[in-house]
Amino acid sequence: MALDGLLYVDKESGCTSHDVVQRVRRIFQQKRVGHCGTLDPDATGLLLITLGTATRLTRFLIQAKKVYEGTVRFGIATDTYDASGRVLAEQPVAGLTEAAADEAMAAFLGTFEQRLPAFSARKVQGVKLYEMARRGDEVPELSKEVTIDEFVRVGKIEVDRLRFRLTCSSGTYARSLAHDLGQKLGCGAHLSELRRTRIGKPGLWFEVERALTIGELESRRASGASLAASFLPLRNIPLPFHSGTLDAQQERRTHHGQTVFLPGLGAENGDWVRLVDRAGELVAIGSVVERLGSGGTAIVQPRIVFNQDRDVVEFSRT
Repeated sequence: MALDGLLYVDKESGCTSHDVVQRVRRIFQQKRVGHCGTLDPDATGLLLITLGTATRLTRFLIQAKKVYEGTVRFGIATDTYDASGRVLAEQPVAGLTEAAADEAMAAFLGTFEQRLPAFSARKVQGVKLYEMARRGDEVPELSKEVTIDEFVRVGKIEVDRLRFRLTCSSGTYARSLAHDLGQKLGCGAHLSELRRTRIGKPGLWFEVERALTIGELESRRASGASLAASFLPLRNIPLPFHSGTLDAQQERRTHHGQTVFLPGLGAENGDWVRLVDRAGELVAIGSVVERLGSGGTAIVQPRIVFNQDRDVVEFSRT
């Protein structure tokens, strides 16, 4: 039987996020599989995989904040900004102090335009930047807005290596941070190790401790063992917005794409809303189209409706 829900996978080094999706697709023998945020091939850690009808929730989970632990190696700069790249320069790090590193790391806090590494999967006119870089073509300089909430040293600097913890917006390049930190300190650097430990926000964290490796998933699937805490069925997937409970009449209206009135919702115009039935089953994802008076009643338009036969109907959001 096909699954509808969210799977916690502990990605191992040496494979892409797409590779993980393909393996999960084969393990569970179902077509609809997605992931909620790419990890570089060398990176490890939490990869959230959506299965079946839950793939319609990917768009809401992919934008969540990410938490990483990793290692910066000073004194060596590479073209990919990580350990897999070609060495471009080597410099001594004998004068590097922890105080200087802390000050430089603190300068990255906040929101700013981050320059994308030349070896990235961003496309320009259908061509990925890393394909241009590998051919030796001129790679256009692109940037994107990112937010860094935390970028701190963990423990002492060991010779030329610094352990760190990073909390950042979706799409942030940790290896660009490592490279830029080396530039700021004047000794060069690259990202030598990265592991994603959390996705979400305070009070709503998805954590790597619940995740299974691909090998563990294969073993459990073959033996019929439970996925236990590593799988959340559709109804139990937490989403980072308000939730409203429908009565029988509202549920019928929702299935036909008609608006419903929800008192005391607390959501603002344009906010997404998770709509559930009286048993707690997910019925739809809607958005607030109007708020009425000061009592908090909201008019909610269903946008993604989950039917009992595993069919999903989408209504456009204008």
